[in-house]
Amino acid sequence: MSIDTKHQDLQSLRIDRSAPGSEGEPPKWSTRYILGGIGVVVLLGLIALAYRILSPAAPEVEVVRAVAEGGGDTGGVVLSASGYIVAHHKINVNSKVTGRVKWIGVEKGDKVKEGQVLVRLEDDEFRAQYLQASGAVENAKAYLMELQNGSRPEEVQQAQHNLDEARATAANDKVTLDRTKLLFAQGVVSKQALDDATARYEADQQRANSLQQGFSLSKLGPRAEEIARAKGALMQAQGTAAYAKSQLDATEVRAPVSGTILERKAEKGELITSQFASGAEGGPQGSVVALADLSDLQGELDIAQNDFSRLKPKQKAIVTVDAFPNLKWDGVIAEMSPEANRQKATVQVKVQILNPDEHLRPDMNTTVKFLADDLKDGNKESAGAVVPSTAVRDHDGKKVVFIVLNGKAVMKAVRILEQRNNGYLVDGPINGENVISNPPEKLKDGESIRIKGQSS
Repeated sequence: MSIDTKHQDLQSLRIDRSAPGSEGEPPKWSTRYILGGIGVVVLLGLIALAYRILSPAAPEVEVVRAVAEGGGDTGGVVLSASGYIVAHHKINVNSKVTGRVKWIGVEKGDKVKEGQVLVRLEDDEFRAQYLQASGAVENAKAYLMELQNGSRPEEVQQAQHNLDEARATAANDKVTLDRTKLLFAQGVVSKQALDDATARYEADQQRANSLQQGFSLSKLGPRAEEIARAKGALMQAQGTAAYAKSQLDATEVRAPVSGTILERKAEKGELITSQFASGAEGGPQGSVVALADLSDLQGELDIAQNDFSRLKPKQKAIVTVDAFPNLKWDGVIAEMSPEANRQKATVQVKVQILNPDEHLRPDMNTTVKFLADDLKDGNKESAGAVVPSTAVRDHDGKKVVFIVLNGKAVMKAVRILEQRNNGYLVDGPINGENVISNPPEKLKDGESIRIKGQSS
């Protein structure tokens, strides 16, 4: 192809600017349409901006995913509650007497038998008091025995001899007096001699009468009243001795029951008092140890008054603890408090653990699931989902939660099956859905919401 031919072809491709409508300017009708479209877009933008400014902002909420839970042991559970493991009987062992600790033979966690010596106090003073009281008892016994036995035969015989001697002397003085009277009548002796003889005879008679009374008393023995008084004195002395012995025995503090030492509160050399004591450092202690029978444990629970009607005496339960979540123990309601706690709006319930073992400790956190009556199948609960307790609201006498659906809060009615440490186990159509964890008080069904942490 020649250069001239190529030049002609290029010339044919040039635009003829002289032709009508070939100036490059759009027609007037197209300009009007373009301007109108721009105006519509601007107007819509202004309307949207005004709506966003004037309309109320959608509330911002936090959501959690409802944790679906299978049936497991939930079937037949009418209520689940949390509480603590407690010893059925916890004993603070005190001393009956005040004294200083001489020896203490237990440590925390030791197992002890009933009657085992736990602590010994210094007992010198108590032992001396007991010995003194024992001596008084022996003295009173001897005196009573002396009165009860009466006079010895030798003493009676001696009294008889003394009486016979006095009578003989009186008889001899009577003969002398008669002779003196005769001689005085004859004028042989003086009046003084007669008076002396008379006085001797009368004195001998008095002595003989006195010895006669003594001889009679020696045969009769002491009076009954004197013996009774001696018996009373003996009883008093024995009581004093028994009290002193009990005080001495109390210096050995013994275990009142078999159990486990929970706390050791005293040390060697500390003063233990039988009176109330605060136990302040440096002061006298009020108790020496605390112990409990760990084979007799209970679960102590505070049941909300709204749920209390689900329980009854002797109702069976399953007990678990946070420390060993895979272990379970059988239980039964042993005590339902006769009064409620008005501050907490609860009623205390204690569940006796039927098969406690070494895994359980007092004050452990526990969860107790109360079982329905086997004959009442209608009480059995189905599986549900766990939601926070703050997600549940009261609405027209029903329990409801709000779930998130297409950017809106949708109200769903639920029924609480159990109380859990992390919320409630509820039934209803919330299996694995996003639940508003703490819905605002004025949140309405179908209201638009914004999820915290997500861009709008």
